[in-house]
Amino acid sequence: MKVRDLMTRDVEVARPEEPIQSVAQRMARGDFGFMPVVDGKRLIGAVTDRDLAIRAVAGALPPSTPVGEVMTRDVSFLNENDDLETVLNKMSGEQIRRLPIVNDARDLCGVVSIGDMAAKVKERYAGEALEAISKPAAGHA
Repeated sequence: MKVRDLMTRDVEVARPEEPIQSVAQRMARGDFGFMPVVDGKRLIGAVTDRDLAIRAVAGALPPSTPVGEVMTRDVSFLNENDDLETVLNKMSGEQIRRLPIVNDARDLCGVVSIGDMAAKVKERYAGEALEAISKPAAGHA
């Protein structure tokens, strides 16, 4: 099974110049805490509710601050042609619950999450990945 068979294709995205308040409002309305950031179609980062809380709110940034100033730039991603084992290894190895998916040109194609895997593959594999993702990292209690 390939990533393209698992991923969610209809994904809300943010633009780097978009105000953080607008992004936060869309996250609140959609009840999600992760949004890929794209320039055109090209993946350039991601913004999470944690990014907004730690970098923007705690940093006392104004609501008009561009999301590009608070996003995570070094975001993990996979190619739409990668297989299920690659997804599971990446998620468990990096302890992440969702990954942007790109094509060969690094244009965003979708996002794959633990929920996508639980809904589309054997529960055992998603459960194993979730268990590995949820383990405390070395040095974290």
